[in-house]
Amino acid sequence: MTAVEPATKKKRISKKNKSAWRKTDIQDVEQFLEDQRQEERVGTFADKQDEDLFVVDTSLQKTKATVLSVKQKRKLNAKKPMRSHQALENTSKVQDPIAKRNHVRQKKNGRNIELEVCNPTKPRHRQANSDRAQYYVKLEQRLADKKNKKLAVEKDIWQEVDFRDEIPGLKDEKGWISRDLALHTAGNIGKKVVKTHASLHHKTTKAKKFELPHPGMSYNPAPEDHQALIEQVVEREEGIIKKEQHLKRVTTSMFSKVTPEERDRRRLKEMSQGMEEGEEEGSELDEDVPTNGEKKEDDGEKPYHTINAPVENKKKSKQARRNELKQKELARQTELKRKLKQQTADLIRIKSIRHELDDEEEDLNDLKKRRKQRAEKAKFEPKRLGRHKFEEPDLDLNLPEDIAGNLRNVKTESSLLKDRFHTLQRNNMLPTTKLVSRKKSKVKRFERNSHKEPGVSYNDLKERRRAAAAAAKAAANIKI
Repeated sequence: MTAVEPATKKKRISKKNKSAWRKTDIQDVEQFLEDQRQEERVGTFADKQDEDLFVVDTSLQKTKATVLSVKQKRKLNAKKPMRSHQALENTSKVQDPIAKRNHVRQKKNGRNIELEVCNPTKPRHRQANSDRAQYYVKLEQRLADKKNKKLAVEKDIWQEVDFRDEIPGLKDEKGWISRDLALHTAGNIGKKVVKTHASLHHKTTKAKKFELPHPGMSYNPAPEDHQALIEQVVEREEGIIKKEQHLKRVTTSMFSKVTPEERDRRRLKEMSQGMEEGEEEGSELDEDVPTNGEKKEDDGEKPYHTINAPVENKKKSKQARRNELKQKELARQTELKRKLKQQTADLIRIKSIRHELDDEEEDLNDLKKRRKQRAEKAKFEPKRLGRHKFEEPDLDLNLPEDIAGNLRNVKTESSLLKDRFHTLQRNNMLPTTKLVSRKKSKVKRFERNSHKEPGVSYNDLKERRRAAAAAAKAAANIKI
């Protein structure tokens, strides 16, 4: 039988003030909860067998206990794990679900902070509250925090956030508080907001930031999706071929092919148009010019007249002026009658005029609608930021015989880097560029005077070298 410990009598303490509540002893409650958690971890006595609870002592009874010196005790204590690290030990009886776990301990690079802080061979480390020990503990904590620091990716960096939503009272529905006043208030209460330029918030496109690829581009696509992708690629290629044929028809096919001699003859005839007539007129003028101061007189020719004939001052008579005025008045009356007749005809055809106006207004509305649609469509199209216009890249397509069905044997048709680069160009973040192929300059080679052979040109020397290289290559093939 086990002796029952007498229950300790609890001291009755006044709990009048709040400071007296701390004197309440809750050790019994904590002990009960700790026993309950321990039973949950290791189980109760009722669940275990006697063999697990009791052990038969078969060892010889020790005759005399060994007494250790102080130095030996210190050595034994130095080999034991430190109590400060006892909380890190796993006391749970739950078995590891992965029995063959590979525990790899990496070698620490640099300073061993743990050894510097907790080295029992150094007496200064035995003082738990020493300044140096606290410094190393804080240093170790900072290094651990820096290593375990992770970037916060829960926030969407592309999402537009208004700073007035985070500060209560700055945003109202009636609009009494302006944005400038909100910026001023936020700066004075310690939450200053950097005012960015308006151009940073201006959207240059309404297109999606990222478009999902076609389902037919998958490494294991459905037959319908793959067939739809093939039809899309075929339609695009047919459009390109049709455009090339149109350009060929309106440019190359419009002109007939001629020989170089015929082409030169036509060009000479075109460039010499008007020169033969000028030469004939010049020869006639030379024949008409008299020589040695003698005047050439030919019978039957017209008399000479100056280019600027004399002006005669012929005044109109009064009767001519009256007739001119009468004709002007008659033309005015005729025009007036025509306008009155036109107005009468317009009054008769008012309905048709209304229909014409309605048709014209409808055409104007259709034109406005088409312009609005083009403007709305242009918001989703890439802008021309540079010299070249953006052209959609070719679609990546795997033919049916190239589809492997798994990632191991898939045939790559594109590059992720190029795809992202084209996406930035499509979203007006980068100007469109094209690969420039530069021709290598032709290097002129000369033979040095010291290497020249008398009577042998440079071309002959090249031929000799070429023949020697061919002979060496043929000899090597024969040896093989």
